[in-house]
Amino acid sequence: MELWRLVAVAAAGFGAGLVNTVVGSGSLITYPLMVMFGVPPVSANIANTVGLVPGSIAGAWGYRRELGALKGLLVSLGAASVVGATTGAYLLTRLPAAAFTFAVPVLVLAAALLVAFQQRIAARLRPTEGTRWVPLVVVVFLSGVYGGYFSAAQGVILLGVLGLFLAVGIQEQNALKNLLQMLVNLVAAIFFVTTGPVRWDYAGAVAAGSVIGATAGAWLARRIPSRVLRLFIVVFGVIMACYLGYRALA
Repeated sequence: MELWRLVAVAAAGFGAGLVNTVVGSGSLITYPLMVMFGVPPVSANIANTVGLVPGSIAGAWGYRRELGALKGLLVSLGAASVVGATTGAYLLTRLPAAAFTFAVPVLVLAAALLVAFQQRIAARLRPTEGTRWVPLVVVVFLSGVYGGYFSAAQGVILLGVLGLFLAVGIQEQNALKNLLQMLVNLVAAIFFVTTGPVRWDYAGAVAAGSVIGATAGAWLARRIPSRVLRLFIVVFGVIMACYLGYRALA
């Protein structure tokens, strides 16, 4: 890979790590860029998932203080995420590549729209009197399946549903989101590394940038509004969905 592409992918990894920690959906930055550089969609998704693991770990570590109050949830929800991620990664490697090529523009557009309406979703969330375990575990499992298959906006999905079933504040929800997102990325990455080839040049560039971005994101998430960042992701996601849809039909 040429040096300028390496730098561009690392810069995108920084943005993805930061965005994933703050609001989720950082894959909308790295995945489309790799596709634009000529990486096949499935290979780009695998490299993206593997590359974002270090950033996901850094983001979860940055929220370790809030996670301390959620110890009772971590085992059950973590297990649901692991099983879901394994299922999603298996589907990615077993379904025809053409199915992924046509599904991705729809998934990217859906992810961008989820980001666009995240504030409205959050505004409707109200703390419940207690944790509703069955629906909570089910939605965490399903988000894990989605994340194992295609990771973009997994964090937004989690933020959109955790408050419906979990009686904790938004910072605790974000901490839990980062931890579950990390588990899904890690499990899917292990599955991909052990079952097929990985574009390590792209994955390494994403990893290098995402660690720095995630560390910065954990600091920024507590201090700045995310409106401008969210607007950028939405516009970028819609443009990329159109571009990827064009490539799929061409």
